[in-house]
Amino acid sequence: MATAEAKIHVSEFSNEPFIDFSKPENRKAMEDALKKVASEFGCEYPMYIGGQKVITAEKRTSTNPSHPSQVIGIFQTATPEMATQAVEAANKAFESWKRVPAEQRAQCLFRAAQILRDRKCEMNALICYEAGKTWPEADGDTAETIDFLEFYGREMLRLAGPQKVTPMKGEKNHLVYIPLGVGVVIPPWNFPAAIMGGLVMASLVTGNTVVLKPAGDTPTVAAKFVDIAFEAGIPKEALNFITGPGATVGDVLVQHPKTRYIGFTGSKEVGLRISELAGKTVPGQIWIKRTVLEMGGKDSIIVDEEADIDSAVEGVVQSAFGYQGQKCSACSRAIVSEKIYDSFVEKLVTRTEKINVGPSEDPSNYMGPVVSKSAMNTILDYIEVGKKEGKLLHGGGRAPGDGYFIQPTIIADVHPKARISQEEIFGPVLTVIKARDFDQALEIANNTEFGLTGGVYSKNPAKLEKAQEAFHVGNLYLNRKCTGAMVGAHPFGGFNMSGTDSKTGGKDYLLLFLQAKTVAEKLPS
Repeated sequence: MATAEAKIHVSEFSNEPFIDFSKPENRKAMEDALKKVASEFGCEYPMYIGGQKVITAEKRTSTNPSHPSQVIGIFQTATPEMATQAVEAANKAFESWKRVPAEQRAQCLFRAAQILRDRKCEMNALICYEAGKTWPEADGDTAETIDFLEFYGREMLRLAGPQKVTPMKGEKNHLVYIPLGVGVVIPPWNFPAAIMGGLVMASLVTGNTVVLKPAGDTPTVAAKFVDIAFEAGIPKEALNFITGPGATVGDVLVQHPKTRYIGFTGSKEVGLRISELAGKTVPGQIWIKRTVLEMGGKDSIIVDEEADIDSAVEGVVQSAFGYQGQKCSACSRAIVSEKIYDSFVEKLVTRTEKINVGPSEDPSNYMGPVVSKSAMNTILDYIEVGKKEGKLLHGGGRAPGDGYFIQPTIIADVHPKARISQEEIFGPVLTVIKARDFDQALEIANNTEFGLTGGVYSKNPAKLEKAQEAFHVGNLYLNRKCTGAMVGAHPFGGFNMSGTDSKTGGKDYLLLFLQAKTVAEKLPS
């Protein structure tokens, strides 16, 4: 294997550039892609179990949150028995896939990246329609998917073959990383390409096999990605694709004795359930299941009195209302020094008033819909709670249109322990909290059960240094927005109830899908 790895020479990793939609040729390419993808609305997509297409009598549909009457795709409804079959099929395929040289597995990722690069606008368009992302947000999702493929392919080449250890006199010794087995991948809807594709391909490039159960709101993006993976050379037996309700199918996948690990991104409640189920051994299970869990956030940006207020306002608005606040990294709390509070809030409202809300396929809209009717109702309920807990300064209800549109909402003068200050809302709702000084601002920032992202705006180096030590989050951003982690530059993952701090897009990530084996051979005397 070591010889094979030496043959591959790849350039140093660099992030995929974003599309400049102000250029007429790029704008036209995106418009053409939207038309092409719209022409495929209502297509039916099969499941794949053991390399075979599977069709069921019962169907599920995916719809467009900007226009809920539009059916994006029709999907199968897996039974618990099918979930069991998928794990067993993946376990069988593991015996051959784990023996494929890491060089060949990495090449599959590089080919998939190029295919996706060639079809970037089509994937962007599908994400616009199915996930409700605007053009730039969709493009960021696709670009991050390409980044994960390129980065993890290179990382596998780095980790392949014998690893150096401390020499021992009279012995020949080394360490190798080997795959784990069957990975169950349960991704979220909010980054339907990037998180899904990253989990799937990190698993496959390390030699594991996968059962993918995509998010119920965005299965079409996953189905298209699975096709790309097959086209790039991933064996159909190694990547099983099933669709169905998490409460039945998901539990079976997690609890199966042949499931070796679970990669999940989503809510705290579901993540904790997966952790609990995975922690219970079942008959036939001969390992402790590993979990890679990325869960919620209640992320804060501190605005110090020594901050550039205009820059802070822009960063907070982008972090709070980009993709309708539906990012686990989104800023849902602005913690503002009382010395500049009134000025900041006034500028914040003025800036938010400029936000257009409407269908995500229209590039004039900064905000599209939230993902579903149930999500919309939950967010609106939280806004009603917020109206009692603070002062509504902007928004507070639905925005015009037949989609799941919600106005960007700002609620000020909120107590740090109020419900809307503590509970993850996952929508375009920003809470503004007053702090008497920087130390209290840090205390407030750390007062939730989460610890994912955070930000600080200040020109004072001592305060920034203090925040680096005291602000307990996995990703801390200084004088910039708290969303938009870049693969390679900002390994992503958080503390406490935000999950297992997996650090996606970082040098440690692939080790979560590998186990280390040490080999020591006594030399002849």
